[in-house]
Amino acid sequence: MDQEELFRRLAVALAIGLLVGLERGWQTREESDNQRAAGLRTFALTGLLGGICGLLSIASGPVVLAAGFLALTGAIGSFSYLEARSEQNFSATGVVAAALTFALGAYATLGNEAVAVAAAVAMAILLALRESLHNWVRKLTWLEIRSALMLLAMTFLLLPILPNRPIDPWQVLNPAEIWLFAILIAAISFAGYVAIRALGERKGVAVAAIAGGLTSSTATTLSFARLARDNPQSTRLLAGGILLAGATMLARLVVLAAIIKPALLTVILGPAAAAGAVLLTAAGLLMWHAGGDGAKAAALELRNPFDLTTVLQLGGLIAVIMVVAKVLADRADAAGLYLLAAVSGIADVDALTLSMARFAGTQVGFTEASTAILVAAAVNTVAKALMAGGVGGARLGTWVGGSSAAALAALGLAHLAFR
Repeated sequence: MDQEELFRRLAVALAIGLLVGLERGWQTREESDNQRAAGLRTFALTGLLGGICGLLSIASGPVVLAAGFLALTGAIGSFSYLEARSEQNFSATGVVAAALTFALGAYATLGNEAVAVAAAVAMAILLALRESLHNWVRKLTWLEIRSALMLLAMTFLLLPILPNRPIDPWQVLNPAEIWLFAILIAAISFAGYVAIRALGERKGVAVAAIAGGLTSSTATTLSFARLARDNPQSTRLLAGGILLAGATMLARLVVLAAIIKPALLTVILGPAAAAGAVLLTAAGLLMWHAGGDGAKAAALELRNPFDLTTVLQLGGLIAVIMVVAKVLADRADAAGLYLLAAVSGIADVDALTLSMARFAGTQVGFTEASTAILVAAAVNTVAKALMAGGVGGARLGTWVGGSSAAALAALGLAHLAFR
């Protein structure tokens, strides 16, 4: 390498050390210089030392680099041990951070500079978030750990071994694709649970409504309707929550469709945005005017999105709808697809959305696929309005039904405009 590149790579190695040293020095800023094993200057020199050893290894072989790494790790480890004995604060983080800083400094001179800097930034973020991460770990429940492990197993253990080809006579059922869809929906559903955990459990109807819209807006409507029946003074607030969950559901459908078939956005985004805007406006007005009700937050019980039975049922539903959609696409006209969408939308919209997104542009036209998705969303909105009135009473049904009707009108007009 020429002189300019040599100095640039050494500067990157030094910058890596300074970045990590800045975080380490800030964490121990209350301590005097003689009470710290390593601070800003030490980590800056560690990064530069790694870069120098990396350059020397080009000419003299990897022995110099290995010797420098071992010497640095041994020195930092010894001083950290003395510091730990003095303060009774045993932690290997400083030693690991120093070793990684040396390694990244060396890699900055031997490999890809951008990768070295990115790794250093990631390390600095992890070090800076020490208290937040420790508090988060302390608050974890077995349900959350099991859910995360199940998601990892579903994604990295089972998904790679599933056949990634159609295995049915209709050439529709691809086990790997169906399982990936189930993982996608489960992951989005879990985001609602994470949102409530991050903001505090049962902090309000708004948080529960958004989280419920990410999991199941139908289940959220039923939960809020029951609460409104028992607490009629909270009806206005809970009606706003139901509408907010419906708007979140529309946003979720747009995200799912965009992930599977981005081209659908040109048709589906406008109508969904129009209906969502109406629902959001109505929800905001209802919840704003309900501020003085003294209503208590709804206790929405979110189911574990990684429950194996639920995932298997979801995968089966996706498979059935895919087969039916394929048969209807081959043997029936668009009206048959819309009938399927209407029937599916009574209880669920995700499976129909995924099926239509998968077939759009091949077995089904983009217009027909997007219309089917919107039909499912419209039927689901009507079903939730009827559920709200039937379970929560006429007052709740009037607010939810009237706002839903306005949203469906906006959806229909926007769909005609964007076709």
